[in-house]
Amino acid sequence: MNFKISKIQHVGIPVTDLKTSVAFYSKLGFTEAMRAQFDHNDEKGNVVMMQSGDVIMELYEFPAKDLEEIRSRSHGHIDHIAFDVDDVEAVFQELQTAGYEIQEDAPVFLNFWNKGCKYFNIAGPDGERLEFNQIL
Repeated sequence: MNFKISKIQHVGIPVTDLKTSVAFYSKLGFTEAMRAQFDHNDEKGNVVMMQSGDVIMELYEFPAKDLEEIRSRSHGHIDHIAFDVDDVEAVFQELQTAGYEIQEDAPVFLNFWNKGCKYFNIAGPDGERLEFNQIL
């Protein structure tokens, strides 16, 4: 591969009560680095990035109708691991050419951080999601 993963960008955790989760991580020394909304099944979800040093936890809450599935999980709640990359478009093309199972048609823009970010996911051998993320 011709790209470099510089670090884990964040660990994404779906939560059922964003306020409670933010308070929990705050007590562990994390501070709120970013707050935004995102589209999910024609409704709005909420996300807060909590940071402690170089560690970022993405706490995201789906709309109310989708929370029961999260509550009923018995296998854990960590949803994905995100890697920082310098050029998400180039990484997308390289992994697509190499035959990886990419879950999006193209890198997706989110209005997160100051200028946004772009990301896409690939599936690992056991279905785990690996996200490649560029903060713009």
